[in-house]
Amino acid sequence: MLHADNVVKSFGALRALDRFTLDVAAGEIVGLVGHNGAGKSTFVDVLCGLVRPDSGKVTIGGRPPRAARSDVGVAPQQIALYLSATAREHLRLFGHLAGLRRRTLATATDEVVDALRLADFLDQRVGLLSGGQQRRVQAATALLHRPRLLLMDEPTAGADPQTRQSLLTALRRRADAGTAILYTTHYLPELADLGATVAVAQRGRIIARGTSEHLLDGLPGTVCLRTDGAEEVRMRTTDPARTLLSLLANARGEIHEIDIHKPSLDDLYHSLAG
Repeated sequence: MLHADNVVKSFGALRALDRFTLDVAAGEIVGLVGHNGAGKSTFVDVLCGLVRPDSGKVTIGGRPPRAARSDVGVAPQQIALYLSATAREHLRLFGHLAGLRRRTLATATDEVVDALRLADFLDQRVGLLSGGQQRRVQAATALLHRPRLLLMDEPTAGADPQTRQSLLTALRRRADAGTAILYTTHYLPELADLGATVAVAQRGRIIARGTSEHLLDGLPGTVCLRTDGAEEVRMRTTDPARTLLSLLANARGEIHEIDIHKPSLDDLYHSLAG
């Protein structure tokens, strides 16, 4: 669905994208992670047709981004809503812009209102809503017209747990129905909840790509042993079972607590990007 090959984009002396290459298939959720400045938001801008790459190829459903705008739904990193308009008025406006009318618009509105739990504040002005509620309204405008590609740029930044869970559930359902989703985030546990594959960006290019299981294979975890007197022994290891047996055999005093931490996506990112 989404194909980007060796995309380059510079802003003066700054090269924001440096041979950036990434594919997202229909029904796939790809978590795009990386430090600030890694190129994530610039890549989203390219996909939205807001920025033209200097070189490389980008297609969405076989078409260039500007020709494929009707196939794309976007929830930008910053809140981009009209504060004096209600949530319902936003859905009506964005639905009309996407070509939805009457019964089709009403059905689509009911669907996102239910999925993202907007009913309690649907007729309130957005400027009076909490940050989490505004995040849900913004996500609803992206999902409303059932686009073939969803671009979610830090969609849960600062959101409350209820907002986060409702959004993740809605996105998982859309992916199951065939929507391709590119999801940028600094909150890596969300990718595990979504069942997403992972793409790690650094300095404008993808440096690792695959499933969490594949990328975490061979990465060390941590075994921690606590004994009486609050003594603690902590070891990094790729073989937690053997390490734990060794620690138990050499432990002094009564054992109070054992913790085994498997490697996480945070560990993966830090091992790759530093």
